[in-house]
Amino acid sequence: MTAPDAGRGIGNGEGAGSLFEQGLPLDSFRILHVSTGNVCRSPITERLTRHALADRLGDPLWGGLIVESAGTWGHEGAPMEANAETVLADFGADASGFTGRELLDEHVIRADLVLTATRDHRAQVISMGHSAGLRTFTLKEFTRLVKAIDPATLPPLEDGMVARARALVRAAAALRGWLLAPTAEADEVYDPYGAPLTFFRSIGDEINEALDPVVTALTGVPART
Repeated sequence: MTAPDAGRGIGNGEGAGSLFEQGLPLDSFRILHVSTGNVCRSPITERLTRHALADRLGDPLWGGLIVESAGTWGHEGAPMEANAETVLADFGADASGFTGRELLDEHVIRADLVLTATRDHRAQVISMGHSAGLRTFTLKEFTRLVKAIDPATLPPLEDGMVARARALVRAAAALRGWLLAPTAEADEVYDPYGAPLTFFRSIGDEINEALDPVVTALTGVPART
Protein backbone atom coordinates (compact mmCIF):
# COMPACT_ATOMS: atom_id res chain seq x y z
CA MET A 1 0.00 0.00 0.00
CA THR A 2 1.42 3.37 -0.98
CA ALA A 3 0.43 6.93 -0.27
CA PRO A 4 -0.46 9.10 -3.28
CA ASP A 5 2.15 11.54 -4.54
CA ALA A 6 0.98 12.79 -7.92
CA GLY A 7 -0.48 16.25 -8.19
CA ARG A 8 0.23 17.29 -4.63
CA GLY A 9 2.66 20.10 -5.47
CA ILE A 10 4.90 19.50 -2.46
CA GLY A 11 7.93 17.28 -2.58
CA ASN A 12 7.35 16.11 -6.16
CA GLY A 13 9.04 18.97 -7.96
CA GLU A 14 5.85 20.93 -8.68
CA GLY A 15 5.59 24.41 -7.32
CA ALA A 16 9.31 24.48 -6.63
CA GLY A 17 9.64 28.08 -7.71
CA SER A 18 7.13 29.30 -5.16
CA LEU A 19 8.84 27.32 -2.41
CA PHE A 20 12.21 28.76 -3.35
CA GLU A 21 10.79 32.28 -3.32
CA GLN A 22 9.42 31.68 0.19
CA GLY A 23 12.82 30.49 1.42
CA LEU A 24 11.48 26.97 2.05
CA PRO A 25 13.34 23.76 1.20
CA LEU A 26 12.58 22.58 -2.33
CA ASP A 27 12.02 19.01 -1.11
CA SER A 28 9.57 19.42 1.74
CA PHE A 29 7.11 17.44 3.83
CA ARG A 30 4.06 19.42 4.91
CA ILE A 31 2.10 18.51 8.05
CA LEU A 32 -1.39 20.00 8.38
CA HIS A 33 -3.19 19.98 11.74
CA VAL A 34 -6.97 20.37 11.57
CA SER A 35 -9.60 21.16 14.19
CA THR A 36 -12.85 23.16 14.09
CA GLY A 37 -12.16 26.86 14.67
CA ASN A 38 -8.36 26.84 14.33
CA VAL A 39 -8.10 28.84 17.53
CA CYS A 40 -7.61 26.12 20.20
CA ARG A 41 -6.60 22.55 19.42
CA SER A 42 -4.92 22.87 16.02
CA PRO A 43 -2.87 25.97 16.96
CA ILE A 44 -1.66 24.18 20.09
CA THR A 45 -0.80 21.10 18.03
CA GLU A 46 0.91 23.12 15.29
CA ARG A 47 3.08 25.09 17.66
CA LEU A 48 3.92 22.11 19.90
CA THR A 49 4.97 20.17 16.80
CA ARG A 50 7.22 23.02 15.70
CA HIS A 51 8.62 23.31 19.20
CA ALA A 52 9.38 19.58 19.40
CA LEU A 53 11.04 19.60 15.97
CA ALA A 54 13.15 22.62 16.88
CA ASP A 55 14.16 20.92 20.13
CA ARG A 56 15.38 17.85 18.25
CA LEU A 57 16.74 19.43 15.07
CA GLY A 58 17.66 22.97 16.03
CA ASP A 59 15.71 24.26 13.01
CA PRO A 60 12.65 22.34 11.71
CA LEU A 61 13.25 23.54 8.15
CA TRP A 62 16.66 21.89 8.26
CA GLY A 63 14.86 18.60 7.71
CA GLY A 64 12.37 20.00 5.20
CA LEU A 65 9.38 19.68 7.54
CA ILE A 66 6.71 22.38 7.32
CA VAL A 67 3.97 22.51 9.97
CA GLU A 68 0.72 24.46 9.68
CA SER A 69 -2.95 24.28 10.68
CA ALA A 70 -6.49 25.19 9.63
CA GLY A 71 -10.08 24.73 10.82
CA THR A 72 -13.10 23.13 9.19
CA TRP A 73 -15.02 26.17 10.44
CA GLY A 74 -11.90 28.24 10.78
CA HIS A 75 -12.01 31.72 12.27
CA GLU A 76 -10.16 33.34 9.40
CA GLY A 77 -7.64 35.90 10.62
CA ALA A 78 -8.48 35.38 14.31
CA PRO A 79 -5.82 35.00 17.01
CA MET A 80 -5.68 31.79 18.98
CA GLU A 81 -7.54 31.69 22.28
CA ALA A 82 -5.72 33.28 25.22
CA ASN A 83 -5.82 29.99 27.12
CA ALA A 84 -4.19 28.25 24.17
CA GLU A 85 -1.37 30.81 24.30
CA THR A 86 -0.95 30.11 28.01
CA VAL A 87 -0.73 26.37 27.38
CA LEU A 88 1.96 26.93 24.76
CA ALA A 89 3.88 29.16 27.17
CA ASP A 90 3.75 26.34 29.73
CA PHE A 91 5.69 24.18 27.26
CA GLY A 92 8.05 26.96 26.23
CA ALA A 93 6.54 27.01 22.72
CA ASP A 94 6.15 30.14 20.60
CA ALA A 95 2.57 31.36 20.13
CA SER A 96 3.44 34.60 18.34
CA GLY A 97 2.24 35.59 14.89
CA PHE A 98 -0.59 33.07 14.69
CA THR A 99 -3.75 33.81 12.68
CA GLY A 100 -6.62 31.39 12.16
CA ARG A 101 -7.40 29.90 8.75
CA GLU A 102 -10.41 28.21 7.22
CA LEU A 103 -9.55 24.83 5.72
CA LEU A 104 -9.36 25.09 1.93
CA ASP A 105 -8.86 22.56 -0.83
CA GLU A 106 -5.38 23.91 -1.48
CA HIS A 107 -4.33 23.12 2.10
CA VAL A 108 -5.36 19.47 1.69
CA ILE A 109 -3.81 19.19 -1.77
CA ARG A 110 -0.43 20.42 -0.54
CA ALA A 111 -0.36 18.38 2.68
CA ASP A 112 1.73 15.23 2.92
CA LEU A 113 0.20 14.35 6.29
CA VAL A 114 -3.08 15.61 7.76
CA LEU A 115 -3.60 15.12 11.50
CA THR A 116 -7.04 15.96 12.84
CA ALA A 117 -8.39 16.45 16.34
CA THR A 118 -11.37 14.11 15.89
CA ARG A 119 -12.82 11.43 13.62
CA ASP A 120 -15.39 13.94 12.34
CA HIS A 121 -12.60 16.26 11.22
CA ARG A 122 -10.88 13.33 9.54
CA ALA A 123 -14.08 12.48 7.67
CA GLN A 124 -14.51 16.09 6.57
CA VAL A 125 -10.98 16.26 5.20
CA ILE A 126 -11.35 12.95 3.33
CA SER A 127 -14.71 14.08 1.90
CA MET A 128 -12.92 16.98 0.20
CA GLY A 129 -11.26 14.45 -2.12
CA HIS A 130 -7.72 14.99 -3.40
CA SER A 131 -6.77 11.38 -2.58
CA ALA A 132 -6.50 12.44 1.06
CA GLY A 133 -7.62 9.19 2.64
CA LEU A 134 -4.22 7.50 2.89
CA ARG A 135 -2.55 10.54 4.43
CA THR A 136 -5.27 11.72 6.82
CA PHE A 137 -5.50 10.43 10.41
CA THR A 138 -6.64 11.67 13.76
CA LEU A 139 -3.61 12.68 15.83
CA LYS A 140 -4.14 9.90 18.36
CA GLU A 141 -4.79 7.34 15.63
CA PHE A 142 -1.51 8.22 13.94
CA THR A 143 0.31 8.03 17.28
CA ARG A 144 -1.06 4.54 17.91
CA LEU A 145 0.00 3.36 14.45
CA VAL A 146 3.44 4.97 14.64
CA LYS A 147 4.16 3.19 17.91
CA ALA A 148 3.67 -0.12 16.12
CA ILE A 149 6.14 0.67 13.34
CA ASP A 150 9.70 -0.60 13.73
CA PRO A 151 11.99 2.42 13.15
CA ALA A 152 14.51 0.06 11.56
CA THR A 153 12.08 -0.42 8.64
CA LEU A 154 12.12 3.31 7.83
CA PRO A 155 14.71 4.95 5.56
CA PRO A 156 17.82 6.00 7.48
CA LEU A 157 18.21 9.67 8.31
CA GLU A 158 21.06 9.80 5.82
CA ASP A 159 18.42 9.47 3.09
CA GLY A 160 16.75 12.65 4.35
CA MET A 161 13.90 13.39 6.68
CA VAL A 162 11.40 13.90 3.85
CA ALA A 163 11.92 10.34 2.57
CA ARG A 164 11.62 9.03 6.13
CA ALA A 165 8.41 10.99 6.76
CA ARG A 166 6.78 9.77 3.56
CA ALA A 167 7.67 6.17 4.40
CA LEU A 168 6.21 6.62 7.89
CA VAL A 169 2.87 7.78 6.46
CA ARG A 170 2.74 4.85 4.04
CA ALA A 171 3.50 2.39 6.84
CA ALA A 172 0.83 3.90 9.09
CA ALA A 173 -1.76 3.77 6.31
CA ALA A 174 -0.98 0.08 5.74
CA LEU A 175 -1.52 -0.68 9.43
CA ARG A 176 -4.76 1.23 9.86
CA GLY A 177 -7.12 -1.66 9.19
CA TRP A 178 -5.18 -3.99 11.49
CA LEU A 179 -4.57 -1.88 14.58
CA LEU A 180 -7.90 -0.50 15.74
CA ALA A 181 -8.61 1.86 18.62
CA PRO A 182 -9.81 0.16 21.83
CA THR A 183 -12.74 2.61 21.88
CA ALA A 184 -14.00 5.29 19.50
CA GLU A 185 -13.17 7.95 22.08
CA ALA A 186 -9.54 6.86 22.16
CA ASP A 187 -8.91 8.69 18.89
CA GLU A 188 -10.51 11.98 19.96
CA VAL A 189 -9.04 15.23 21.29
CA TYR A 190 -11.98 17.10 22.77
CA ASP A 191 -12.65 20.77 22.17
CA PRO A 192 -11.62 23.07 25.05
CA TYR A 193 -13.21 26.16 23.46
CA GLY A 194 -14.83 28.23 26.22
CA ALA A 195 -13.49 25.93 28.95
CA PRO A 196 -11.37 27.06 31.91
CA LEU A 197 -7.58 27.06 31.77
CA THR A 198 -7.34 23.80 33.71
CA PHE A 199 -9.14 21.95 30.91
CA PHE A 200 -7.02 23.66 28.26
CA ARG A 201 -3.93 22.47 30.12
CA SER A 202 -5.20 18.90 30.22
CA ILE A 203 -5.79 19.04 26.46
CA GLY A 204 -2.31 20.49 25.99
CA ASP A 205 -0.81 17.60 27.96
CA GLU A 206 -2.85 15.14 25.90
CA ILE A 207 -1.66 16.65 22.61
CA ASN A 208 1.96 16.84 23.74
CA GLU A 209 1.92 13.19 24.83
CA ALA A 210 0.46 12.14 21.46
CA LEU A 211 2.99 14.18 19.50
CA ASP A 212 6.11 12.87 21.21
CA PRO A 213 6.31 9.43 19.51
CA VAL A 214 5.33 10.99 16.18
CA VAL A 215 8.14 13.55 16.25
CA THR A 216 10.58 10.91 17.46
CA ALA A 217 9.64 8.64 14.55
CA LEU A 218 9.90 11.50 12.05
CA THR A 219 13.29 12.71 13.21
CA GLY A 220 14.86 9.59 14.69
CA VAL A 221 15.73 11.75 17.71
CA PRO A 222 14.03 11.13 21.09
CA ALA A 223 12.88 13.97 23.29
CA ARG A 224 15.40 15.37 25.73
CA THR A 225 15.03 14.03 29.25
